[in-house]
Amino acid sequence: MKKLLYSFLIAIFAFVFSMDAEAQSDVLTLENVFDLEYVSNTQISPEGKQVVYQRNFMDIMEDRRRSNLWIVNTDGSRHRPLTSGNNNNFSPRWSPSGDRLVFASTKSGSSELYMRWMDTGETAKITNLTQSPGSISWSPDGKYLAFTMFVPRDEKPMVSLPGKPNGADWAEPANVIDDLEYRRDGSSGFVKDGFTHVFVIPAEGGTPRQITKGDYDHSSPEWTADGEYLIISSNRKEDWQYKERDTELYKVSVDNGEMTQLTDRRGPDYGAVVSPDGEQIVYLGYDNNMDSYQLSNAYVMNTDGSGKQALTDNFDRSVSNVQWAENGNGLYLQYDDEGNGKIGFISLNGNNEVQKVADNRGGTTIGRPYGSGSYTVAPNGNIAYTYATPYHPGDVAVAGRNREMKRLTKVNEDLFGHKTLGEVEEIWYESSYDGKQIQGWIVKPPNFDSDKKYPLILEIHGGPHTNYGDRFTAELQLMAAQGYVVVYTNPRGSTSYGKAFGNYIDKNYPSEDHDDLMSGVDAVIDKGYVDADSLYITGGSGGGVLSAWAIGKTDRFNAAVVAKPVINWYSFVLTSDGSSYHKYWFPGFPWENRDHYMDRSPISLVGNVTTPTMLLTGEEDYRTPMSETEQYYTALQLQKVESAMVRIPGSGHGIASRPSNLMSKVAHILEWFGNH
Repeated sequence: MKKLLYSFLIAIFAFVFSMDAEAQSDVLTLENVFDLEYVSNTQISPEGKQVVYQRNFMDIMEDRRRSNLWIVNTDGSRHRPLTSGNNNNFSPRWSPSGDRLVFASTKSGSSELYMRWMDTGETAKITNLTQSPGSISWSPDGKYLAFTMFVPRDEKPMVSLPGKPNGADWAEPANVIDDLEYRRDGSSGFVKDGFTHVFVIPAEGGTPRQITKGDYDHSSPEWTADGEYLIISSNRKEDWQYKERDTELYKVSVDNGEMTQLTDRRGPDYGAVVSPDGEQIVYLGYDNNMDSYQLSNAYVMNTDGSGKQALTDNFDRSVSNVQWAENGNGLYLQYDDEGNGKIGFISLNGNNEVQKVADNRGGTTIGRPYGSGSYTVAPNGNIAYTYATPYHPGDVAVAGRNREMKRLTKVNEDLFGHKTLGEVEEIWYESSYDGKQIQGWIVKPPNFDSDKKYPLILEIHGGPHTNYGDRFTAELQLMAAQGYVVVYTNPRGSTSYGKAFGNYIDKNYPSEDHDDLMSGVDAVIDKGYVDADSLYITGGSGGGVLSAWAIGKTDRFNAAVVAKPVINWYSFVLTSDGSSYHKYWFPGFPWENRDHYMDRSPISLVGNVTTPTMLLTGEEDYRTPMSETEQYYTALQLQKVESAMVRIPGSGHGIASRPSNLMSKVAHILEWFGNH
């Protein structure tokens, strides 16, 4: 097995460098992963004439994603950097008057808050924090900043071993765990003991003052108009660990921390924003009915918690990032519709109908073909937002009161100006299961010739409650650049098509979503340019689930790469970093519903598998743990099915978070498919 893995590594380098340099110079290659940039966190100035944004890039020496802050006028002029260097500068926030800009930076080694005076360009560090700050918010008078920060909790060890001599080198003490959720995927790994609290600090710098108390997490501080209170979201119930989707909004005194509860229902309440006149609060949430997919709605209430009113309960899309219009007569919001992010507007003087303001084609994460963008609104109605298409990862765009879009940046022009990308085509087709209309996209190889026959890769998204769209994805363009037609679709269960479509797989996953995917393959074959004898399948996370499910139900694919999958739902719900899957995706605990769990587990179909299968998972994945991959790999090996297990060292669920891992993932997939 080790020889096979070593041969893969050799083959990867052969794959990258053996092809004719001249023939490959005009298409996207693995090396170009480090050349990609993308925009996020667009912040328009209070006067609506400038946009500060986060420009993200890849550090080839450190193999990390980095970011700096740039600024551009809304007419596209004076585009220039505000920060530089191979550290992270992020989360910019304009002061209410626009004279200053606060942001977070790792310039000093750890995350701190920095202030920039916009008239002189002077910048200074204003904090000396023990943990990273988040959710930065200015007070209305510009004198204070609120933010969140993790506060560790010190506890005495359960036992103290006797007899250790001074200077003795004994083993590390035992870790005692007594929390329900004790590890979290990503950089945090095993969860540190402590809670996230809200702090306030003078904008000129000084000592942060902790506002919230208790053994609870608190998030998203929002100032009231008088600057005397903060509106926060928290789950402060006694058994909060077992009520994970049950946050409430609280009004907290900045002076003494006294808390007043504003909402009280079964379900999350969060994302509060105070109206310009200080009289109302708009917020997000939903009544938790235990469906696997639930729409987030916008609500409004008075600042004392009275007069609650649902605003979007008749809008069959999930909304987020709600912002007030300056006159307080309407609200801007973000939503996904048929795979695309959009910005909408609701007039509070009408029938609450959501009117589209701009297409917000977010997709601001390299390597992930699904995601959301950002936007901000100035008092004059100008909007700045991230704008992406299948041909660029993310740029800055603005829209004025006339709603005409103007793209301000082209951060990848230096790369894409000399590359031919694969053409992306949107398709709609009927599912063979019930004739339901399914949306998808095709990436064709660069320099596509419709008279030729191409191999096809079916790429399946994760989630499962998320979506693909006509947004840029490095992975799929890299696959197309090697001569594959790549198809990616939104089967039932995907978001942006309404509550019913998302909940077709409620307590029923995977199921007919498989039929939707196979019908997509057939629809592309029917176009006449695909070699029906050269079909391949891959997907990660939820896409790994459906990839493994598919090869247990059909042998039509020449090879499969099953990335970070769930194979056995029984073991998954007891080992994943989430503790509530049994409530929302299943009818109850696995030991009380064994047949239901096994009937939905790809391991139940492994006896049918003949497809050569590679598994690919991060060794520190706590979302879909490595043990799921190991189960499936061993089952395939016991049946003598050609198989390989690729383990990505040091990686969690987000394999592509390090650029070299994105390269490695794509290279392994293409090598496996190329050999079959």
